[in-house]
Parts: sequence; C-alpha cells; structure tokens
Amino acid sequence: MHLHHLVWRLGPGWRVCSSAVLGGGIGPRGWILNAQVPGGYPRTDPDRHLAEIAAAEHLTGPGAGLMTAADVTAYTVAVDGEVTATATCGLGVRGWAAAPAEDTGALPRPGTVNIVVVLPVPLCDAALVNAVATATEAKVQALLDAGLDCSGTPTDSICVASPAPDGGPGEPFAGPRSRWGGRLARAVHAAVLEGALRQS
Repeated sequence: MHLHHLVWRLGPGWRVCSSAVLGGGIGPRGWILNAQVPGGYPRTDPDRHLAEIAAAEHLTGPGAGLMTAADVTAYTVAVDGEVTATATCGLGVRGWAAAPAEDTGALPRPGTVNIVVVLPVPLCDAALVNAVATATEAKVQALLDAGLDCSGTPTDSICVASPAPDGGPGEPFAGPRSRWGGRLARAVHAAVLEGALRQS
C-alpha cells in the first residue's frame, strides 16, 4: 500500500527524542518519516511498513518513523528563532489525556497530531526529554486557543531533533522559559494552532 509521507533528511550527527513507532526513544537518527495512513489501515506491523517506506526513499541508517491519519499534504510549519516545528493535525478523534478508563480491546487508531521539531543546537538527554514536555504543553495550549475541548488525540506522536553534542553535554534546559524551550514552544503552538483552525 502506497502512503503519502513527509521526509526529513537530517544526515549524520543528529539525535532525536521520539515516541515514534519506528526508532522511538533517544538516539542518533539520520532521518524522520511521517506517513499518512488511510481509513481501515489493515497492517499490524507499522514499524516494518515504515521501514519499507524508508527503504523506498533510500533512507539508510537509523531513523524515526511516525504514522498519522491526518492529511500530511496539509502540514503546517512555524519557525521561531531558528527552531522549526512541523505539524500534521487530524482531530476527528480527540479527548482529554486523563479520561476515564476505557478498555475496548481494540488497537488504537493511528495517531493524528504528529509534531516534528528541529533545533539548531545540541541538547543534553534531560533537555531532549524536557523539549518533548514543552512541545506537548504548547500543543495543548494551541488546541485550547483553537476552541477545541481536548488535550489531543489518543495516539499523538512527536520527534525532537537536535545536533549531537560535540565535546560538551549540550544545552541543559528546554523548558518553556528557557531560551530554546521558549522558541520551541512558540513554534509548536503556531504550527498546531494553524492546523487546528483549519478543521474548526
């Protein structure tokens, strides 16, 4: 099955902190892939399918792969102080993170709000994790600012990419009041807000 997709060709010397189904976690990544999943997507091995798409794109080495039910051709991009955030927003299935327990026994639908953030500076491990938290806070703020009564969709995903530290630990902070965290937050907020308003 052919899937429309977005590709970031980072190259060598980059690290990514991600919740991606392929290449999640923290580590060196040379590329990021965000593939669109059609309704009724039949495969139960999305990591393998993403690896097949990556191979077809001639992406080699370790990378991170996301899937989304959103139209990836309608992606939104925002830049703040050299931090770039790209979002694909599909908000047909949404709700609050701390919702009452619900066990349907079914696999969750593919994620619909995917965010990829690229920073120009190295971040230490703790700051990479902090950047994911900051981006998530900015996403929720954007959804509320768009008039939506939710914190996201059940299977949102994120990738934060920054150059690997060279001879030092990297930036120590990425919270919303730090220099780079503040830029990240504003970029994510702008990208998600634009995407969410298109669906309002």
